[in-house]
Amino acid sequence: FFFFFFFFKQKTAYEISACLVGSEMCIRDSPKGVRKCRVNGRNPIRKTRCQITNKMLVELAVLAPETNTNYFYGYIGIACALVLANTGSAYGTAKSGVGISAMGVLRPDLIIKSVVPIIMAGILGIYGLIISVIINQKIGSTNENAYYRHVAFGHLASGICNGLSSLSAGLAIGIVGDAGVRANAQQDQVFVGMLLVLIFSEALGLYGLIVAIILSQ
Repeated sequence: FFFFFFFFKQKTAYEISACLVGSEMCIRDSPKGVRKCRVNGRNPIRKTRCQITNKMLVELAVLAPETNTNYFYGYIGIACALVLANTGSAYGTAKSGVGISAMGVLRPDLIIKSVVPIIMAGILGIYGLIISVIINQKIGSTNENAYYRHVAFGHLASGICNGLSSLSAGLAIGIVGDAGVRANAQQDQVFVGMLLVLIFSEALGLYGLIVAIILSQ
C-alpha cells in the first residue's frame, strides 16, 4: 500500500509549462532527438513532432485546476481504512474459527461460549467502515478548489492509522482466540484470562479508530 508515495512529486500543468520553452516542449526518446529537434528545417519528421503551439500551452494551463491530485490521497485513505480493517477482521475470524472447529469435536457444549473471539474480530471491520464513511462524507462536502493538500494528507493518515491498528488487533485476536478456545476445552478457568487478553487486543483497534476520527476532522 506504499505505492502512493510515488505520486508525491507529480507535477501539474503549471509546473510543466514553466520549464518548457519553445522547441524544448517536445518529448524526445533520447537526448540526441532533442538536439536534432532544435535545428529548424533540417529534419521534417522531427519538425512535425515538435509543433506544440502556444495555444496548446494555454489549453493545458486552463485544464490544470481540474487535475487535482489531492483526491487521490483522500480515496487511498478510504481504501486503506476499509481493506486493512477487513483483512484483520478476516484473519481473526478464520484463525479463531479453526480453533473452535477443533475444540467443538470434543466439547460441543462450549461452542457458543467460544464465539467471543469471532465477534470481537468482526467488530474490527465495522471500525474500517465507519472511518471510510466519514472520510467519504468529508470529501463529498468539500468544494473541488477547497480540498487542500494538508486535508488530503490528514484523510490519508486517518485511513492508514485505523487500518493498520485494526489489522494488528485482528492478528492478536486470531492467535489468542485459536489458542484460548483450545485451552478452554481442557480447563474452564482459562476462559476469563482469554477474555481479558481479547479485550485488550480489541482496544488496539479502538485506539486507532479514535485517532483516525480526530485526523479526519
